[in-house]
Amino acid sequence: MNERFFALPKEKQQAIINAGYRVFSQNSYKNSPMSEIADAAGISKSLLFHYFRNKKELYMFLWDKCAETTIEYLTEYNCYGQKNLFESMERGMRAKMEIIRLYPDMASFTIKAFYEKDVEISAAVQASYHKYFNLKADKTLLNMDPEQFIPGLDIAMMCKDMYWASEGYLLEMVQRGSVNMEQMEKDFSKLMSFWKSVYLRKE
Repeated sequence: MNERFFALPKEKQQAIINAGYRVFSQNSYKNSPMSEIADAAGISKSLLFHYFRNKKELYMFLWDKCAETTIEYLTEYNCYGQKNLFESMERGMRAKMEIIRLYPDMASFTIKAFYEKDVEISAAVQASYHKYFNLKADKTLLNMDPEQFIPGLDIAMMCKDMYWASEGYLLEMVQRGSVNMEQMEKDFSKLMSFWKSVYLRKE
């Protein structure tokens, strides 16, 4: 990636990033032309190629930006320092709402990218995802107090259960063809209430 992109004013960088998220979240990777991203960003296509050598480089930059921004905000909201799992998750939801304010189409892009089938980028996305996911999981589990859960609970299996349920929900949203963030927030709040009733030790 050309360092000239990072020399741009922050507002111009954000405009290009948001344009990429918007176009890629509305189309498959193959059907997302760089010219459309350039138009959405208010720059020429040649200038966009001046900042990013090709579409794959831009796509992976946007994907990594998702992960880095998420970790940055989860850290800022002290999600990793909580001993209570669901307090950490609720703080994470607030952090992600702040991210959406800055990058309205980032979440939709992330979900779309996760299920992208194009062989040119799918392997790179999955490899990057598992690297960042394991980092977040390790940080979260590091401070978790096992006493908050019902006796004898397999905590690792609980985490897998919540992950699988979340992944299945996101896949369903993608298959519907739209991602409604307000509805997602409501649905995940309900899921967390259910998980609390099942997994937390009763007072």
